[in-house]
Amino acid sequence: MTAGVILPSSAAALYARIADLPIVSPHGHCDPAWWATNAAFPNPAALLIQPDHYVFRMLYSRGVPLAALGIGPGGEDHDPRAVFQLLAQHWDAFLGTPSQQWMAFTLTQTLQIDTPLSPRTAQVLYDEIAAKLATDAFRPRALFDRFGIEVLATTDPATDLLSHHAAIAASAWQGRIIPTFRPDDVLNPTRPKHAAALAQLAQITGRDVAHYGSFLDALRDRRAAFRALGATATDHDVPELATCWLDRDQIEALHAQAMAGTLRNAEARAYYGHMLVEMAQMSVDDGLVMQIHAGSRRNTNAPLFASHGPDMGADIPGVIDWVAGMGPLLNRVGNAPELKVILFTLDESSYARELAPMVGHWPCLRLGPPWWFHDSVNGIRRYFDRVVETAGYHNLSGFNDDTRAFLSIPARHDTWRRAVALHLAGQVDCGILAQADAERLAPFLARDLALDAYGLHES
Repeated sequence: MTAGVILPSSAAALYARIADLPIVSPHGHCDPAWWATNAAFPNPAALLIQPDHYVFRMLYSRGVPLAALGIGPGGEDHDPRAVFQLLAQHWDAFLGTPSQQWMAFTLTQTLQIDTPLSPRTAQVLYDEIAAKLATDAFRPRALFDRFGIEVLATTDPATDLLSHHAAIAASAWQGRIIPTFRPDDVLNPTRPKHAAALAQLAQITGRDVAHYGSFLDALRDRRAAFRALGATATDHDVPELATCWLDRDQIEALHAQAMAGTLRNAEARAYYGHMLVEMAQMSVDDGLVMQIHAGSRRNTNAPLFASHGPDMGADIPGVIDWVAGMGPLLNRVGNAPELKVILFTLDESSYARELAPMVGHWPCLRLGPPWWFHDSVNGIRRYFDRVVETAGYHNLSGFNDDTRAFLSIPARHDTWRRAVALHLAGQVDCGILAQADAERLAPFLARDLALDAYGLHES
């Protein structure tokens, strides 16, 4: 199994400088309960396959039902050994994909398994991994420390009581795990959980969220609760980017309709567009970095969404008009020195056309790393090629792994670091960068830039 891209000597020298730097994971979807309880991971399938939509979407594309993977209805009594065997049987389907490189790295480097994965060896590997997971050295906190993770951010609903984060903070363990404020369910009326989330927000904060002013106060309360447990950022899923600013009478009328569940599509779009600007204004006040992930056409497999819900691998990239979509927000608060907004796209064509010029102008903007379908060696190299000439390096935001699969974090950061080394070595070879500049930029891109972009430097 190939565990990483083989580098030419010039890139290998740069990679050697950054390969073992601490990992900064400022955006992801790991479960904080893992470190609050520090319970052993249950089995190899639950750890490596079921939480990783990169893996199970490929298996689904090859005709493997999600129930056979222990996911969703019908998968409740799955045999984890059989799930692992299915991965092995379809291992060739992953050739050429970053998932194959991540999984190979996880097996050989992280889990220290020497036996190659194949249908014949699957059960041997399963037993080896299961034996390791039963030891204290492979519990969540021990792995966090062994991976050299400096800080890891989870992504948590606005109504999350953050009890797991509080438990981590109250423990004697020194690992730094922080929440991220994710308010989509209370801001976007098209979300299925919107009504329930509003009711929960009212209960948690004790505010009458039916009144718009009190609703904003409830959001401020929750942001403060997140900040108290170390949060430095918010996160917003924006399927259709159309920020706007409405006068008070307009937004109060739309909020009343949102509470009643009677907004039409265009009205819901305007409501959410206005709320994104409200979030930006709150970030000016409290300093939380605003992340906007835009351009994912969600849940395109309607029968699968109906049976299994969201995040089942059927989200597909779409085109976003960034200039028009961000215009009202930027023209209202984009020049505020206190604001920082990180933009993520699934539309690579917008890198050079819109995003690099935008982050190369607006002082509040940073460009997020290649996201989701594009966080591969080739995707990262395309990203640098398309954005650096206009945006420079300092207007980027470093790397984040954006994963639910904890054991893949070292592998994903290793992929980024190898791609950084390839890019910088190429810049030196072309005469664009001096060797000394490449050597300074390598650790900056591997670690320091993410700390700066997300305000993660501890005082």
